[in-house]
Amino acid sequence: MDRRNKGQEGPDLFEFQADMAADGLRPLADRMRPADFDEYIGQAHVVGKGTLIRNAIAQDRLFSMILWGPPGSGKTTLARLIARHTRCYFAQFSAVLSGVKEIRNVIDTARQQRSLHRKRTILFVDEIHRFNKAQQDAFLHHVESGLIILIGATTENPSFEVIPALMSRCRVITLSALSNEQMKELLNRALADREKGLGMLKLRISDRAIKHIVSLSDGDARAALTALEISAVNAAARPDRTDDGFAEITPEDVEQAMGKKALIYDKDGESHYNLISAFHKSLRGSDPDAALYWLARMMSAGEDPAYIARRMVRFAAEDIGNADPRALTLTMDAMQAYRFLGSPEGDLCLAQAAVYLACAPKSNRTYTAYNAVVETIQKTGSLPVPFHIRNAPTRLMKDLGYGKNYQYAHDHPEAFTAQHYLPDELKGSVFYTPTDRGYEKMMGERLAYWRAILQRAEKNDAGK
Repeated sequence: MDRRNKGQEGPDLFEFQADMAADGLRPLADRMRPADFDEYIGQAHVVGKGTLIRNAIAQDRLFSMILWGPPGSGKTTLARLIARHTRCYFAQFSAVLSGVKEIRNVIDTARQQRSLHRKRTILFVDEIHRFNKAQQDAFLHHVESGLIILIGATTENPSFEVIPALMSRCRVITLSALSNEQMKELLNRALADREKGLGMLKLRISDRAIKHIVSLSDGDARAALTALEISAVNAAARPDRTDDGFAEITPEDVEQAMGKKALIYDKDGESHYNLISAFHKSLRGSDPDAALYWLARMMSAGEDPAYIARRMVRFAAEDIGNADPRALTLTMDAMQAYRFLGSPEGDLCLAQAAVYLACAPKSNRTYTAYNAVVETIQKTGSLPVPFHIRNAPTRLMKDLGYGKNYQYAHDHPEAFTAQHYLPDELKGSVFYTPTDRGYEKMMGERLAYWRAILQRAEKNDAGK
């Protein structure tokens, strides 16, 4: 049966695959690479009109650069666009598969291009951080002499992975992961494109399905397009189609393609607040198992790890405080470690912090004390600073009594002296009362000792 005559069923899947074979079986992510800067999605700060790279291409004054960005942010695509829009010879290889021998071959080719065709050579090195020092050294002289224009691509911080001598000869161009809206634009473009994309299959995608692809792809355009292409296989083979011949890619298609269940989660809606609330309350309730569960739920559903980390930092100050001062430091370290490692390796750093916070002694006394102070200020206004603790940098201020009778704590036993520091109207007010848990118990004992000394001094002054 010739299904092409049945418009409601759409093109035959096998015919589409045959067309793919004629195109060299290139993956969708490769076919959808833009041919021009105006087709490039995202990175406007790098490829937009008037940017450094666009100006360098227009003036034919291209420079060596390191493209640093997460997977699927467009590093290889950008390198190819640069090559397409210059008069340079373009050579490409991967640092994973190539060594010094391949570098020498490229250098020889570059010399030939310059002598025979008067062309400069752009050398694109993918995953340049995989090259060792000797391999990177092999580029130095040729980059410096202008024989080759080096464009390196890396997902790692080049400050740590690229030797300083090579870094000094290259400009670092930072690329960002695509935003959710940019990812949706990319996927819809691939579905509609009849020449390079999936347009011939006559497919639509449900809102939930596209959100699932975007969420799990985490800004990686290549991963998103690959998931879309695999999801399309199921949808295109489905016999049921709409009257206009379209089939719909469903969340179930995406689940099969990505191997991950489409968790119900809306980063901007109620689910977002419910999950972070459950996580926060599990930490406060000292339940590490529940805390890990809600953490994993959010991470699996595509929540921004930086948001989770910020919430844990806040929790360390609000709900643990000085009962365990190390909690704040450890959580900050976990956040920094995640930024350094990324997912999935960095996920464990957040998990470690979550377990620590759940198991730490709890105190909200700093939180309540600060709120009490803010409330007092709102009621009492801007009370004057007591004269004895005012700054007195000039003779006039000293004559006016600024700093008079101030007692320097270090001149007294145990570096403590019976002296008031609050405004006179608030003298004797107590805002912070430590708990008897964790490190705060020791702080409470110390404060009780100092406050007792202060009370005795006040009684002595009153009896004079």
